[in-house]
Amino acid sequence: MNCYDRRDLGLLLLRLGTGGVLVAHGAQKLFGWFGGHGLEGTGKFMESVGYAPGKASATAAGLAETGGGTLLALGLATPAAGAAAAGAMAGAAAVHMPNGFFAQEGGYEYAATLGLAATGLAVTGPGRLSLDHALGHLFDRGWMVPAALGVTAAATAVVIGARNKRLQRSKEGEQDPLFED
Repeated sequence: MNCYDRRDLGLLLLRLGTGGVLVAHGAQKLFGWFGGHGLEGTGKFMESVGYAPGKASATAAGLAETGGGTLLALGLATPAAGAAAAGAMAGAAAVHMPNGFFAQEGGYEYAATLGLAATGLAVTGPGRLSLDHALGHLFDRGWMVPAALGVTAAATAVVIGARNKRLQRSKEGEQDPLFED
């Protein structure tokens, strides 16, 4: 096995693993599979953490995870797939940010890891063991990487910014106790 074969096999494994996890998380949101709460329950949760409207936010996150994960696993439209998944993970990381880094404390470690893996695949490309390669990289052109990541970054910044404003408005008027018991 030469160097290029190892690289392609490594990218396939990374795509299958990252994509599979993303698909499972998206299916929890969209369909309630794998112990998830479906659109209704996820929508209520999304609303409670500042993403409104909740059901639309749950749908968008679920589609980005399921769709992005499926496309990553297949190695199809890799720049757009990786960008979509990374955007969803940035939104998840924003929710977990107040809890610090480590996942065991409710932190953003897991979301950041999935988002970075998806971004890395978008930048690196899917390798030769992919549908993009089989289709002559029709949906995996060099210019698509910065375009997909740029559009996703801008949209994600708007969504997270709006969420942060909602949360800040909801906390206005709240006052911390002057003295601890």
